[in-house]
Formats: sequence, C-alpha cells, structure tokens
Amino acid sequence: MTAVQEPRATTGHPLGMTTEAEVTAVREVLDAAGLLTEHVRYAFFAPEEPPKDQVLSGAPADRRFRVVLLELSTGRSWDTVVSVTTREVVSSRELEPAREGQPPIIDSEFEFIEDVLNASPDWLAALDKRGIDPSSVRAVPLSAGVYDYPEETGRRLARAFGFRQDHEADHAWAHPVDGLVAYVDLTARTVDRVIDTGVVPVPATSGNFDDPAVQGPPLDSLRPIEITQPEGRSFTVEDGRVRWGKWDLRVGFNEREGLTLHQIAFDDRPVCYRASVAEMVVPYADPAPVRFWQNYFDCGEYMFARYADSLQLGCDCLGDIHYLDATIADDLGNPKTIRNAICMHEEDHGVLWKHTDIFTGSREVRRQRRLVISFFTPIGNYDYGFYWYLYLDGTIELECKATGIVFTSATPGQYATEIAPGLGAPYHQHLFSARLDMTVDGVANAVEEVEAVRVPIGDANPYGNAFGRSATRLTRESQACRDASPGTGRVWHVINTEKTNALGQPVGYVLHPLGQPTLLADEASSIHARATFAAKALWVTRYDPAQRYSAGDFVNQNPGGAGLPAYITADRELDGQDVVLWHTFGLTHFPRPEDWPVMPVDYTGFTLKPAGFFDRNPALDIPPAESKGCH
Repeated sequence: MTAVQEPRATTGHPLGMTTEAEVTAVREVLDAAGLLTEHVRYAFFAPEEPPKDQVLSGAPADRRFRVVLLELSTGRSWDTVVSVTTREVVSSRELEPAREGQPPIIDSEFEFIEDVLNASPDWLAALDKRGIDPSSVRAVPLSAGVYDYPEETGRRLARAFGFRQDHEADHAWAHPVDGLVAYVDLTARTVDRVIDTGVVPVPATSGNFDDPAVQGPPLDSLRPIEITQPEGRSFTVEDGRVRWGKWDLRVGFNEREGLTLHQIAFDDRPVCYRASVAEMVVPYADPAPVRFWQNYFDCGEYMFARYADSLQLGCDCLGDIHYLDATIADDLGNPKTIRNAICMHEEDHGVLWKHTDIFTGSREVRRQRRLVISFFTPIGNYDYGFYWYLYLDGTIELECKATGIVFTSATPGQYATEIAPGLGAPYHQHLFSARLDMTVDGVANAVEEVEAVRVPIGDANPYGNAFGRSATRLTRESQACRDASPGTGRVWHVINTEKTNALGQPVGYVLHPLGQPTLLADEASSIHARATFAAKALWVTRYDPAQRYSAGDFVNQNPGGAGLPAYITADRELDGQDVVLWHTFGLTHFPRPEDWPVMPVDYTGFTLKPAGFFDRNPALDIPPAESKGCH
C-alpha cells in the first residue's frame, strides 16, 4: 500500500480547492476593513464560486470567499464576501436573526457551556438531587430549533443535556442524565431555564467499546488482505482535477458540504456540473418534555465537515491511495489544514459484463472497477462517511455511511429502543439532501418521471402478461416536488432536449432512488417547517447561483420556510432549461442492541445511470483482466 499527498499551492482554477494563502489573505482584508475585533469570530467560511456560465465560458474569475462573522459579545452577525483577487470586501450585511436565522454554532461556544451550566443554581440543584458530582458531567450543547417561545425570538440559544463520565477514558454517552435539560443563552452566557421532570436512574452499563475487557478476546482467524497495483494507480490528480478512464472532473471541499464534485464529464461529454450533499437533518421521535426539540441540521447548524478526519492508510483507506488535504478557517480566521481529508483510490467491483454463448462458443468476461472519492467526519456522537463512486460504464453513485454511537436516553419506551440495561436510544432519521446541478450533454435539460404501469387484461392484452411504462414531463417547479414510489419503480430521467443518440432518443441520465421514508414528523410541526426539503424525495429547480442549500443559507434557529419551499415560489419553467435536482434520501433508524456500544456502518445513497446517453454499452473497450488469461 502506498500513499501520496497533493502539494499545496495557490490554485489557478476558479473552482480550485482553498489554499492556506487564500485563507490568510481573507483575514488580512477583513482586518484591514476593521471587521475583526476582539470578540468577532468566523461562523462560516467557504469559497464563493463564480456563476456557472462564467466558469463554462472560460472567462477569468474573481476568486472570492464568503465569511459569516459573529460577534460573541452582542450576538450580531454579518454575511460578508471578500475578493482575494482584488483584496477588498465586496459586500457585507448584518443578519436579521428573528427572520433569517442565526449563524452556525461554533467551537468557541461549545467550549464555555459546562462553565455556564455549573454557574446555574437550578442546574446544580438538579444534579445534587440525583447525587451527581457536577465535575463528572459532560455537557452536550445542541441546536435549539424554533418553538412557540416568544422570549427566545432573535436570541442566540442552545439546549444542553448532561452525560456522566465516570473516569477520563469513560465514554459518557453510556450514562445520560435524563429528565433534565438546560436552555442556554449563548450571548449572555447564562441559563434561561432548567427543565427537570424528575430523577431517572443513570444507566450503569459500559459504553467503552475501545476497552479490551468490553471487546472480548480478538478474533484471530482473519488473515490479512493486501490490495496491490504493481503498475501503480490508473488515475491522475493535478490541481484538483481528476482523470480516470473516460472520467474527467474536479474535486472541492468546504466546511458546510464537505466533499464537492465539479464539472463531471465522461468521454469529454458533460454529465453533472456540481454534486454535493447540501444538507442533512437528524430528527428525533421522542416527544418527552426534555427531548421534543431534538433535531439537528449537521451541515447548516454545525458546519460538520470542519471536523473531517485525517484518514489513515490501512485503517480508513486500503490500497494504492492518493490523499488530498483540505484547508478551512478556524474561528479566528486562521488557516486550518486537514491532512488527508479526502481519499481517492480504485476498487475492484466484481463482474462488469459476461457472456458464454451456446452458438459460437465465445466466452468473454470483463471486470468492473470504480474510482472512490471519499471523506469521513465525526459530529458529536455520530460519524458519517461520504463515498462517491465512478464506474467504468458511466454510472455515478453516492453511498453515505453512518456509524459511531447512537444518541442515548435513560428512558426506553414507546419511542426508544432499550439497547442495554436501562439505556435507551430514541428513534430517529438521518435524511440527506443531495444537490445535483445537472448538465447532461449541455445545459438544455428536462426531467421526466418514469415508472412501471400495469396493463389490465383486454383486447390488446388478452393473457394479462403485458406491462408498460409512463413518462411524465415535469415542466414547472410547482409540479416537480415528488415522492418516491418503490412499488412502481419510479425514477427520474434527466434528458437533453436538444440532442439525441443514434436511435433518435434524447440522451439522458437516470436518478434511481432507494425509496426509503422521507420526513415522518407531522406537517404542522416546527421541524417540518424548517426541514421541508426532507418531506419530498425530489425537487427540481431552475439553476440560480444564489440557491445553494436545501434548508436555506442560515438554518440555525431559522423559523422555517427557507430553502427549497422558498425557491419554488417563482414556479419557473423547467423544460429545456438549466436544472438542478435536489434528492432526499436516508435512513429511518429504530436502534438495535447490536448498535451498542458502537454502531456497525449503516448505508444509504442513490445512483445516477446513463439511459440513452450512449449508443451502446460504453464499456466494450475494457480489456480482459489478464492478457494471458484469468488466474
């Protein structure tokens, strides 16, 4: 196994990855403009990508970055754009939190939560009633959401649980201090209120999955697996541009979405201009007075990719690996480079195509392989992996992996599973929203909903064996908010309205959903208003460079209605236009005892497959596995 790192240099492409020099330059510009005072922190930092038409035209692009500044002492915040090309502040406006929402929660605020709680007489009294030493309690501050509390309007808040940690190496998630929650004002650094519904025994089970005594004797019958490529890898990476087989694309990274893919093309034909996970929400199902508000937008409220792991060869990644570093900004605006944030490698993926012919005696087989581009990020108790796969036959797939530790309670019951003695894990969902800015052979695209149709017995179907399919063009944004339908095999074709293949059919790519449940919360709920994107499996919008995030720009304490429901109010024409697909997919998690004390990976995702994009199988030219025969 080998690994190399991408050299760090100032990018020459408008979509190039952020460099440390650029982060430093942004800070210098903001400082010179007087926008960085003693109490100001970065709540968000990411490249401000140029509009698509500018990039596709090859015109020179101003290299810009978007920074959300938060003044800790007052709670005021500013949405700011800086050009590092001209070294000036392009724009800056103050946010209206009550209407627009708050900037994300940042590390600087996590750091003082325990001190704030331990200064609250009500919090200390609740712990004393339970016989718990406050110094043993680890506070978990969580996004507050928006509920019918007029006194919270416009204020920057968090809600905090406590977990008892019995010793320094003890995983506190095993010991929730239940029946207790604190509402915290992050600006004043005070506790607004403590809700205590009564003493609940703290579970005594161990969650120390890394303790050999908990693990048990190691399974020693497994032999090593070595992945080798004697002639080296088959892909190249240069300044973020990746070439592999017939694939050509660029990779990017930012702290909100994590890994982004750009200008994805196959055999010099564009397929998708930009692909990312634009949002994810984790709504919980326990309606208890201390838990009803639990729902987390890991992208929009926490900028979860800022915590991306530095991946390790042989552990996270196996084979002939190419790593890319990712540079973001810390709370003070200084560059923070995550080493080995992105992993790239090839994987064998079984048989690509095969046939043994009874007439000619021909016996042919080819092996499939895929290029894997991935990153992993921990956020609180969970860890998420995002794996983009590119296949030799033109298929694109996204697989999201959820692992880590389930969020725990001490109240197993109607809405939680007992996963260990006295330890509960509330039911919840992990709902992701992929933003797929499509360019199927160009920007003149349309979307058709295609599904199987039963044909009743009749004159045209006397034996009842016939079935067909229907295709419905989604012509306006108001019409293009769609549910999945696994029973009819519903898929969505993105076609080019100006180009056809050799058979006269429109060239296209098909989005295949897994068809699992979308948002299960009631339509009248607060979380439904704030995460409306997750209530439908598909939304289609006309491309707008300002419409980037499924739940809107400022998700934290946003009152609702932002993002996709706001975008489609224009009800724009979609037929033959530059379209963006937003696909909701995910997991509905009823935890199992087997998910404790650390959860085996669970999987979700979707697939994009060519349909009429090629005139025939595009992988006929793949050579046999070995020129001297298989072995």
